[in-house]
Amino acid sequence: MYAIIDIETTGGNPYRDKITEIAVFVHDGNQVVKQYSTLVNPERRIPPFISRMTGITDEMVARAPRFYEIAKDLVELTRDAVFVAHNVSFDYNFVRNEFKSLGYDFTRNNICTVKLSRKLIPGKTSYSLGRLCQDLHIGIDNRHRAAGDALATVKLFELLLQKHPEGFLNGFPGTFNGRTAMHSSVSAEILDNLPSKAGVYYFFNEKDDIIYVGKSKNIRQRVMSHFSAARSQKALEMGGQVRRVDFEETGSELAALLLESEEIKRHQPLFNRRQRRSFFNYGLYSFTDQEGYRNLKIDNTNSGQIPVASFSNREMGRDFLFRLVEKHQLCQNLSGLFSTSGACFQYAVKQCRGACLGLEPPQSYNLRVEQAIASASMPAQNVIVVDKGRNYGEKFLILIEGGKLSAMGYAEPGQMQAMTPGNLAEVLKTANDDRDARLIVSSFIRNKRVEKVIPF
Repeated sequence: MYAIIDIETTGGNPYRDKITEIAVFVHDGNQVVKQYSTLVNPERRIPPFISRMTGITDEMVARAPRFYEIAKDLVELTRDAVFVAHNVSFDYNFVRNEFKSLGYDFTRNNICTVKLSRKLIPGKTSYSLGRLCQDLHIGIDNRHRAAGDALATVKLFELLLQKHPEGFLNGFPGTFNGRTAMHSSVSAEILDNLPSKAGVYYFFNEKDDIIYVGKSKNIRQRVMSHFSAARSQKALEMGGQVRRVDFEETGSELAALLLESEEIKRHQPLFNRRQRRSFFNYGLYSFTDQEGYRNLKIDNTNSGQIPVASFSNREMGRDFLFRLVEKHQLCQNLSGLFSTSGACFQYAVKQCRGACLGLEPPQSYNLRVEQAIASASMPAQNVIVVDKGRNYGEKFLILIEGGKLSAMGYAEPGQMQAMTPGNLAEVLKTANDDRDARLIVSSFIRNKRVEKVIPF
Protein backbone atom coordinates (compact mmCIF):
# COMPACT_ATOMS: atom_id res chain seq x y z
CA MET A 1 0.00 0.00 0.00
CA TYR A 2 1.08 3.57 -0.70
CA ALA A 3 -0.04 6.71 1.18
CA ILE A 4 0.37 9.58 -1.30
CA ILE A 5 0.56 12.78 0.73
CA ASP A 6 0.81 16.53 0.27
CA ILE A 7 0.86 19.27 2.89
CA GLU A 8 0.68 23.05 3.06
CA THR A 9 2.61 24.86 5.80
CA THR A 10 3.32 28.24 7.37
CA GLY A 11 6.88 28.15 5.94
CA GLY A 12 9.73 25.94 4.82
CA ASN A 13 11.38 24.96 8.12
CA PRO A 14 9.98 21.72 9.62
CA TYR A 15 11.52 22.54 13.02
CA ARG A 16 9.93 25.98 13.23
CA ASP A 17 6.88 26.07 10.93
CA LYS A 18 3.61 24.16 11.15
CA ILE A 19 1.20 22.28 8.88
CA THR A 20 -1.93 24.17 7.71
CA GLU A 21 -3.43 21.49 5.45
CA ILE A 22 -2.87 17.82 4.69
CA ALA A 23 -4.26 15.38 2.12
CA VAL A 24 -3.74 11.61 2.00
CA PHE A 25 -4.66 9.28 -0.88
CA VAL A 26 -4.21 5.60 0.00
CA HIS A 27 -3.31 3.65 -3.15
CA ASP A 28 -3.08 -0.14 -3.48
CA GLY A 29 -0.92 -0.08 -6.60
CA ASN A 30 -3.92 -0.16 -8.89
CA GLN A 31 -6.21 2.58 -7.64
CA VAL A 32 -7.03 4.95 -4.79
CA VAL A 33 -8.89 3.03 -2.09
CA LYS A 34 -9.22 5.76 0.54
CA GLN A 35 -8.77 9.51 0.72
CA TYR A 36 -8.56 12.09 3.47
CA SER A 37 -8.16 15.87 3.46
CA THR A 38 -8.41 18.55 6.12
CA LEU A 39 -7.25 22.03 7.03
CA VAL A 40 -5.13 22.12 10.20
CA ASN A 41 -5.02 24.91 12.78
CA PRO A 42 -1.28 25.71 13.08
CA GLU A 43 -1.88 27.66 16.30
CA ARG A 44 0.04 30.62 14.88
CA ARG A 45 -0.35 33.31 12.22
CA ILE A 46 0.07 32.38 8.58
CA PRO A 47 2.50 34.77 6.83
CA PRO A 48 0.75 36.94 4.18
CA PHE A 49 2.95 35.70 1.31
CA ILE A 50 2.02 32.09 2.20
CA SER A 51 -1.66 33.01 2.20
CA ARG A 52 -1.28 34.65 -1.20
CA MET A 53 0.36 31.50 -2.62
CA THR A 54 -1.97 28.87 -1.09
CA GLY A 55 -5.15 30.84 -0.52
CA ILE A 56 -5.24 29.54 3.07
CA THR A 57 -5.91 32.32 5.58
CA ASP A 58 -5.97 32.62 9.37
CA GLU A 59 -9.76 32.80 9.23
CA MET A 60 -10.00 29.51 7.32
CA VAL A 61 -7.93 27.54 9.85
CA ALA A 62 -9.33 29.18 13.00
CA ARG A 63 -11.98 26.45 13.48
CA ALA A 64 -9.94 23.64 11.88
CA PRO A 65 -8.71 20.73 14.02
CA ARG A 66 -5.27 20.99 15.59
CA PHE A 67 -2.68 18.43 14.58
CA TYR A 68 -3.10 16.36 17.75
CA GLU A 69 -6.79 15.97 16.87
CA ILE A 70 -6.02 14.35 13.50
CA ALA A 71 -2.88 12.46 14.55
CA LYS A 72 -4.72 9.18 15.17
CA ASP A 73 -6.35 9.37 11.70
CA LEU A 74 -2.94 9.83 10.07
CA VAL A 75 -1.41 6.92 11.97
CA GLU A 76 -4.22 4.61 10.87
CA LEU A 77 -4.21 5.83 7.27
CA THR A 78 -0.46 5.32 6.86
CA ARG A 79 -0.04 2.14 8.89
CA ASP A 80 1.44 -0.62 6.69
CA ALA A 81 1.77 1.90 3.85
CA VAL A 82 4.75 3.62 2.22
CA PHE A 83 4.80 7.42 2.56
CA VAL A 84 4.86 8.87 -0.99
CA ALA A 85 5.28 12.55 -1.86
CA HIS A 86 6.79 14.86 -4.46
CA ASN A 87 10.06 15.94 -2.79
CA VAL A 88 9.24 13.56 0.03
CA SER A 89 11.78 14.87 2.55
CA PHE A 90 9.79 18.11 2.88
CA ASP A 91 6.42 16.49 3.64
CA TYR A 92 7.84 13.59 5.65
CA ASN A 93 9.99 15.79 7.92
CA PHE A 94 7.08 18.12 8.65
CA VAL A 95 4.78 15.23 9.55
CA ARG A 96 7.49 13.55 11.66
CA ASN A 97 8.16 16.75 13.59
CA GLU A 98 4.47 17.35 14.25
CA PHE A 99 4.28 13.86 15.74
CA LYS A 100 7.54 14.38 17.62
CA SER A 101 6.02 17.40 19.35
CA LEU A 102 3.35 15.03 20.65
CA GLY A 103 5.94 12.55 21.91
CA TYR A 104 5.21 10.00 19.17
CA ASP A 105 7.90 8.48 16.94
CA PHE A 106 6.28 8.48 13.48
CA THR A 107 8.42 6.31 11.20
CA ARG A 108 7.44 5.18 7.72
CA ASN A 109 9.34 3.96 4.70
CA ASN A 110 9.10 6.60 1.99
CA ILE A 111 9.31 7.15 -1.75
CA CYS A 112 10.12 10.40 -3.58
CA THR A 113 8.33 10.91 -6.92
CA VAL A 114 10.93 13.50 -7.90
CA LYS A 115 13.67 10.83 -7.74
CA LEU A 116 11.47 8.25 -9.46
CA SER A 117 10.66 10.72 -12.23
CA ARG A 118 14.33 11.53 -12.84
CA LYS A 119 14.99 7.80 -13.19
CA LEU A 120 11.98 6.78 -15.27
CA ILE A 121 11.36 10.01 -17.23
CA PRO A 122 14.87 11.37 -17.88
CA GLY A 123 15.73 14.53 -19.81
CA LYS A 124 13.19 16.97 -18.36
CA THR A 125 14.35 20.55 -17.79
CA SER A 126 12.45 20.67 -14.50
CA TYR A 127 11.03 18.06 -12.16
CA SER A 128 8.83 20.40 -10.14
CA LEU A 129 5.29 19.09 -9.82
CA GLY A 130 3.85 21.95 -11.87
CA ARG A 131 6.26 21.59 -14.79
CA LEU A 132 6.10 17.79 -14.82
CA CYS A 133 2.32 17.80 -14.87
CA GLN A 134 2.35 20.37 -17.68
CA ASP A 135 4.80 18.29 -19.76
CA LEU A 136 2.90 15.05 -19.10
CA HIS A 137 -0.55 16.61 -19.62
CA ILE A 138 -1.65 15.91 -16.07
CA GLY A 139 -4.26 18.39 -14.94
CA ILE A 140 -3.93 20.06 -11.52
CA ASP A 141 -6.98 21.55 -9.87
CA ASN A 142 -6.40 23.80 -6.83
CA ARG A 143 -2.62 24.22 -7.29
CA HIS A 144 -0.77 24.80 -3.98
CA ARG A 145 -3.60 23.20 -2.01
CA ALA A 146 -2.97 19.85 -0.38
CA ALA A 147 -5.76 17.86 -2.05
CA GLY A 148 -5.08 19.32 -5.50
CA ASP A 149 -1.34 18.70 -5.40
CA ALA A 150 -1.75 15.26 -3.79
CA LEU A 151 -4.19 14.17 -6.49
CA ALA A 152 -1.78 15.37 -9.18
CA THR A 153 0.96 13.34 -7.45
CA VAL A 154 -1.39 10.31 -7.54
CA LYS A 155 -1.75 10.68 -11.33
CA LEU A 156 2.02 11.09 -11.74
CA PHE A 157 2.63 8.06 -9.50
CA GLU A 158 0.24 5.94 -11.57
CA LEU A 159 2.10 6.96 -14.72
CA LEU A 160 5.38 5.94 -13.08
CA LEU A 161 3.82 2.60 -12.10
CA GLN A 162 2.96 2.00 -15.76
CA LYS A 163 6.63 2.48 -16.61
CA HIS A 164 7.67 0.15 -13.78
CA PRO A 165 4.74 -2.29 -13.30
CA GLU A 166 6.67 -4.39 -10.74
CA GLY A 167 6.05 -1.59 -8.24
CA PHE A 168 8.47 0.17 -5.94
CA LEU A 169 8.55 -2.04 -2.86
CA ASN A 170 11.60 -4.13 -3.71
CA GLY A 171 14.60 -1.90 -3.73
CA PHE A 172 13.99 0.19 -6.88
CA PRO A 173 16.50 3.11 -7.06
CA GLY A 174 14.91 6.25 -5.66
CA THR A 175 12.70 4.42 -3.19
CA PHE A 176 13.06 3.86 0.52
CA ASN A 177 14.19 0.31 0.10
CA GLY A 178 17.95 -0.03 -0.24
CA ARG A 179 17.95 -3.46 1.39
CA THR A 180 19.21 -5.39 -1.61
CA ALA A 181 22.72 -5.29 -0.09
CA MET A 182 21.46 -7.07 3.00
CA HIS A 183 20.85 -10.78 3.25
CA SER A 184 17.21 -11.76 2.86
CA SER A 185 17.17 -13.39 6.30
CA VAL A 186 17.14 -9.89 7.84
CA SER A 187 13.45 -9.12 7.77
CA ALA A 188 11.87 -5.76 7.06
CA GLU A 189 10.22 -5.99 10.47
CA ILE A 190 13.62 -6.04 12.21
CA LEU A 191 14.75 -2.94 10.33
CA ASP A 192 11.47 -1.09 10.77
CA ASN A 193 11.56 -1.66 14.54
CA LEU A 194 14.92 0.09 14.92
CA PRO A 195 14.52 3.31 16.96
CA SER A 196 15.15 6.78 15.55
CA LYS A 197 17.24 7.62 18.63
CA ALA A 198 20.90 7.90 19.60
CA GLY A 199 22.78 4.74 20.36
CA VAL A 200 24.99 1.91 19.13
CA TYR A 201 24.01 -0.80 16.65
CA TYR A 202 25.50 -4.23 15.94
CA PHE A 203 25.58 -6.40 12.79
CA PHE A 204 25.84 -10.17 13.31
CA ASN A 205 26.78 -12.89 10.79
CA GLU A 206 25.38 -16.42 10.46
CA LYS A 207 27.61 -17.61 13.35
CA ASP A 208 26.15 -14.79 15.47
CA ASP A 209 29.55 -13.08 15.61
CA ILE A 210 29.56 -9.28 15.70
CA ILE A 211 31.03 -8.12 12.37
CA TYR A 212 30.34 -4.38 12.69
CA VAL A 213 29.63 -1.86 15.47
CA GLY A 214 28.44 1.66 14.70
CA LYS A 215 26.94 4.64 16.48
CA SER A 216 24.46 7.30 15.41
CA LYS A 217 22.17 10.01 16.69
CA ASN A 218 19.47 8.17 14.70
CA ILE A 219 20.03 4.40 14.75
CA ARG A 220 17.36 3.50 12.20
CA GLN A 221 18.44 6.11 9.67
CA ARG A 222 22.09 5.17 9.97
CA VAL A 223 21.50 1.42 9.64
CA MET A 224 19.38 1.96 6.53
CA SER A 225 22.07 4.21 5.03
CA HIS A 226 24.54 1.30 5.10
CA PHE A 227 22.41 -0.36 2.46
CA SER A 228 21.29 2.62 0.38
CA ALA A 229 21.41 2.77 -3.42
CA ALA A 230 24.92 4.28 -3.36
CA ARG A 231 26.62 1.18 -1.99
CA SER A 232 30.37 0.75 -1.71
CA GLN A 233 32.10 -2.58 -2.21
CA LYS A 234 32.58 -2.78 1.57
CA ALA A 235 28.83 -2.24 2.16
CA LEU A 236 27.95 -4.95 -0.37
CA GLU A 237 30.40 -7.39 1.20
CA MET A 238 29.24 -6.63 4.73
CA GLY A 239 25.55 -6.61 3.82
CA GLY A 240 25.83 -10.05 2.31
CA GLN A 241 27.02 -11.39 5.66
CA VAL A 242 24.50 -9.66 7.94
CA ARG A 243 21.95 -12.03 9.48
CA ARG A 244 20.85 -10.07 12.52
CA VAL A 245 20.80 -6.46 13.74
CA ASP A 246 20.76 -5.42 17.39
CA PHE A 247 21.09 -2.07 19.12
CA GLU A 248 21.47 -0.28 22.45
CA GLU A 249 19.97 3.17 23.03
CA THR A 250 22.26 5.62 24.84
CA GLY A 251 20.31 8.89 24.93
CA SER A 252 23.28 11.14 24.18
CA GLU A 253 25.75 11.13 21.30
CA LEU A 254 28.62 11.29 23.80
CA ALA A 255 27.46 8.07 25.47
CA ALA A 256 27.08 6.45 22.04
CA LEU A 257 30.65 7.36 21.03
CA LEU A 258 32.09 6.03 24.27
CA LEU A 259 30.15 2.77 24.02
CA GLU A 260 31.09 2.35 20.34
CA SER A 261 34.80 2.84 21.15
CA GLU A 262 34.64 0.33 23.99
CA GLU A 263 32.69 -2.28 21.98
CA ILE A 264 35.00 -2.08 18.95
CA LYS A 265 38.04 -2.68 21.17
CA ARG A 266 36.28 -5.52 22.98
CA HIS A 267 34.84 -7.40 19.97
CA GLN A 268 37.38 -6.46 17.23
CA PRO A 269 34.68 -6.63 14.49
CA LEU A 270 35.80 -7.61 11.01
CA PHE A 271 34.41 -4.49 9.32
CA ASN A 272 35.72 -1.97 11.87
CA ARG A 273 39.32 -2.33 10.71
CA ARG A 274 40.23 1.36 10.83
CA GLN A 275 38.44 2.10 14.10
CA ARG A 276 40.10 -0.86 15.82
CA ARG A 277 43.31 1.17 15.72
CA SER A 278 42.03 4.57 16.78
CA PHE A 279 39.27 7.09 16.23
CA PHE A 280 41.85 9.88 16.02
CA ASN A 281 44.65 10.06 13.46
CA TYR A 282 46.08 13.49 14.30
CA GLY A 283 46.88 15.19 17.59
CA LEU A 284 47.93 18.52 19.10
CA TYR A 285 51.41 18.25 20.65
CA SER A 286 53.74 20.67 22.42
CA PHE A 287 57.55 20.89 22.80
CA THR A 288 60.11 23.45 23.97
CA ASP A 289 62.60 24.82 21.43
CA GLN A 290 66.23 25.84 22.00
CA GLU A 291 65.22 29.41 22.91
CA GLY A 292 62.90 28.16 25.65
CA TYR A 293 59.58 28.81 23.86
CA ARG A 294 56.76 26.25 24.08
CA ASN A 295 55.79 25.30 20.51
CA LEU A 296 52.55 23.71 19.37
CA LYS A 297 52.06 21.47 16.34
CA ILE A 298 49.54 19.18 14.67
CA ASP A 299 51.04 15.78 13.87
CA ASN A 300 49.90 12.19 13.34
CA THR A 301 49.31 10.05 16.41
CA ASN A 302 51.73 7.23 15.54
CA SER A 303 54.58 8.54 17.70
CA GLY A 304 53.30 6.98 20.92
CA GLN A 305 53.18 10.36 22.70
CA ILE A 306 49.88 11.34 24.33
CA PRO A 307 48.47 14.40 22.53
CA VAL A 308 46.80 17.36 24.22
CA ALA A 309 43.78 16.90 21.92
CA SER A 310 43.09 14.67 18.93
CA PHE A 311 41.26 14.97 15.62
CA SER A 312 40.08 12.64 12.89
CA ASN A 313 42.07 14.51 10.20
CA ARG A 314 44.79 17.15 9.87
CA GLU A 315 42.43 19.86 8.59
CA MET A 316 40.26 19.67 11.71
CA GLY A 317 43.37 19.91 13.85
CA ARG A 318 44.72 22.95 12.01
CA ASP A 319 41.33 24.70 12.20
CA PHE A 320 41.26 24.14 15.95
CA LEU A 321 44.86 25.35 16.36
CA PHE A 322 44.11 28.52 14.36
CA ARG A 323 41.29 29.33 16.80
CA LEU A 324 43.52 28.55 19.80
CA VAL A 325 46.32 30.80 18.49
CA GLU A 326 43.89 33.66 17.87
CA LYS A 327 42.18 33.33 21.26
CA HIS A 328 45.43 33.28 23.27
CA GLN A 329 47.45 35.63 21.03
CA LEU A 330 50.05 33.01 20.23
CA CYS A 331 52.57 32.98 17.39
CA GLN A 332 51.60 31.19 14.16
CA ASN A 333 55.28 30.53 13.47
CA LEU A 334 55.78 28.78 16.84
CA SER A 335 52.54 26.88 16.30
CA GLY A 336 53.60 25.33 13.00
CA LEU A 337 50.85 27.06 11.03
CA PHE A 338 53.07 29.30 8.91
CA SER A 339 56.87 28.86 9.00
CA THR A 340 58.79 32.07 8.29
CA SER A 341 62.33 33.20 8.90
CA GLY A 342 61.17 36.46 10.44
CA ALA A 343 58.01 37.83 12.01
CA CYS A 344 54.76 35.90 11.61
CA PHE A 345 51.66 37.42 10.06
CA GLN A 346 49.98 37.69 13.45
CA TYR A 347 52.77 40.02 14.61
CA ALA A 348 52.14 42.33 11.63
CA VAL A 349 48.49 42.72 12.68
CA LYS A 350 49.44 43.06 16.38
CA GLN A 351 47.94 39.72 17.46
CA CYS A 352 51.34 38.15 18.24
CA ARG A 353 53.50 39.82 20.88
CA GLY A 354 56.77 39.09 19.10
CA ALA A 355 57.82 35.66 20.35
CA CYS A 356 58.84 34.81 16.78
CA LEU A 357 61.41 37.66 16.95
CA GLY A 358 62.44 37.02 20.53
CA LEU A 359 60.75 40.27 21.63
CA GLU A 360 58.42 38.61 24.15
CA PRO A 361 60.13 36.70 26.99
CA PRO A 362 59.60 32.91 26.92
CA GLN A 363 58.13 32.99 30.44
CA SER A 364 55.15 35.19 29.56
CA TYR A 365 54.60 33.49 26.18
CA ASN A 366 54.73 30.01 27.69
CA LEU A 367 52.15 31.01 30.31
CA ARG A 368 49.60 31.67 27.54
CA VAL A 369 50.57 28.41 25.83
CA GLU A 370 49.84 26.56 29.10
CA GLN A 371 46.46 28.31 29.28
CA ALA A 372 45.73 27.23 25.70
CA ILE A 373 46.73 23.64 26.46
CA ALA A 374 44.56 23.62 29.60
CA SER A 375 41.53 24.81 27.61
CA ALA A 376 42.06 22.05 25.02
CA SER A 377 42.67 19.05 27.28
CA MET A 378 40.76 16.98 29.80
CA PRO A 379 39.87 19.02 32.91
CA ALA A 380 42.59 18.53 35.52
CA GLN A 381 40.19 19.34 38.35
CA ASN A 382 37.45 17.03 39.61
CA VAL A 383 34.19 17.48 37.67
CA ILE A 384 30.92 15.71 36.91
CA VAL A 385 29.86 15.81 33.24
CA VAL A 386 26.09 15.78 32.78
CA ASP A 387 24.36 14.90 29.50
CA LYS A 388 20.91 13.69 28.49
CA GLY A 389 19.81 10.17 29.29
CA ARG A 390 17.66 7.58 27.53
CA ASN A 391 14.34 8.82 28.85
CA TYR A 392 12.75 11.81 30.54
CA GLY A 393 14.48 12.80 33.76
CA GLU A 394 17.38 10.37 33.41
CA LYS A 395 20.90 11.77 32.91
CA PHE A 396 24.14 10.32 31.58
CA LEU A 397 26.97 11.15 33.99
CA ILE A 398 30.77 10.97 33.81
CA LEU A 399 32.90 11.39 36.92
CA ILE A 400 36.36 12.89 36.20
CA GLU A 401 38.87 12.84 39.05
CA GLY A 402 42.38 14.26 38.65
CA GLY A 403 42.09 14.37 34.86
CA LYS A 404 41.04 10.71 34.62
CA LEU A 405 37.70 9.10 33.82
CA SER A 406 36.66 7.52 37.08
CA ALA A 407 33.06 6.37 36.59
CA MET A 408 30.15 6.75 34.18
CA GLY A 409 26.58 5.63 33.75
CA TYR A 410 22.95 6.67 34.12
CA ALA A 411 21.15 8.17 37.08
CA GLU A 412 17.50 8.91 37.81
CA PRO A 413 16.44 12.32 39.22
CA GLY A 414 16.27 11.01 42.79
CA GLN A 415 19.83 9.66 42.57
CA MET A 416 21.21 13.05 41.53
CA GLN A 417 19.93 15.12 44.45
CA ALA A 418 23.33 14.96 46.13
CA MET A 419 25.87 14.54 43.35
CA THR A 420 29.05 13.69 45.23
CA PRO A 421 31.68 11.13 44.20
CA GLY A 422 30.72 8.90 47.11
CA ASN A 423 27.03 8.85 46.20
CA LEU A 424 27.66 8.45 42.48
CA ALA A 425 30.11 5.60 42.99
CA GLU A 426 27.17 3.45 44.11
CA VAL A 427 25.16 4.32 40.99
CA LEU A 428 27.75 4.50 38.21
CA LYS A 429 30.11 1.83 36.90
CA THR A 430 33.90 2.08 36.65
CA ALA A 431 34.83 3.99 33.49
CA ASN A 432 37.08 2.71 30.72
CA ASP A 433 39.85 5.31 31.06
CA ASP A 434 41.77 4.72 27.84
CA ARG A 435 43.24 7.29 25.47
CA ASP A 436 40.32 7.33 23.03
CA ALA A 437 37.73 7.67 25.80
CA ARG A 438 39.60 10.64 27.30
CA LEU A 439 39.87 12.35 23.93
CA ILE A 440 36.17 11.83 23.16
CA VAL A 441 35.11 13.31 26.50
CA SER A 442 37.56 16.24 26.35
CA SER A 443 36.39 17.06 22.82
CA PHE A 444 32.74 17.20 23.91
CA ILE A 445 33.60 19.37 26.94
CA ARG A 446 35.83 21.66 24.87
CA ASN A 447 33.15 22.17 22.22
CA LYS A 448 30.37 22.58 24.83
CA ARG A 449 28.42 19.60 23.49
CA VAL A 450 27.29 18.39 26.93
CA GLU A 451 24.48 19.77 29.08
CA LYS A 452 26.79 20.97 31.87
CA VAL A 453 30.05 20.39 33.74
CA ILE A 454 29.89 20.62 37.55
CA PRO A 455 33.13 21.04 39.59
CA PHE A 456 33.27 19.31 42.97
